[in-house]
Amino acid sequence: MGIRRTKEFRNEAVRVSLISGLLLKQVTDDLGIGLSTLGKWIAARKYDELMSGSHDDKDIELA
Repeated sequence: MGIRRTKEFRNEAVRVSLISGLLLKQVTDDLGIGLSTLGKWIAARKYDELMSGSHDDKDIELA
């Protein structure tokens, strides 16, 4: 469980699930992880990407 769930492993699992064209179930079966686990990792990646973008509109609105 330890080494397989490193940050690199999670990032690769998400990358494969988003670009491979495979069903999420196929990816989770191949990697030996749960579907809900992969779903959480994907959601976290999308959230991180959303929050890392420019927030100029928010700053303008608050001003």
